[in-house]
Amino acid sequence: MRAFGARLAARLRAGDLLVLSGPLGAGKTTLVQGIAEGLKVRGPITSPTFVIARVHPSLRQGPPLVHADAYRLGGDLEVDDLDLDASLEESVTVVEWGEGLVEGLAEDRLEIHIDREAGDEARLVTVRGVGARWADTPSDPLED
Repeated sequence: MRAFGARLAARLRAGDLLVLSGPLGAGKTTLVQGIAEGLKVRGPITSPTFVIARVHPSLRQGPPLVHADAYRLGGDLEVDDLDLDASLEESVTVVEWGEGLVEGLAEDRLEIHIDREAGDEARLVTVRGVGARWADTPSDPLED
């Protein structure tokens, strides 16, 4: 998941929203760690479950990473309280457990669902691009 995240980061730019879903332990935070490595942002990247959201500034001239966790949020009003839309245009924003809660933040987004396959190591990742930003992206956004 970390290597996939690092490769995905090469395609990301300021204003991108990624919505991650999948069961506990599927690898959502590990994916974000890879994205952070690829974006070259300040870490460490840990699960933001209790902090809800963290901003990781760039260590070079790239966009910061906003890493949020909607697991404990009760609905749209609590999502609004995070003010994710305030930094959306200048950041890469990744929201774990955001399915059904944060899609309204941006017309363009990547929806990434992670499932665990048999055993602890294998993962099945489904990536769905939404909006004009991802319209010309193949079903695998890492293909050229």
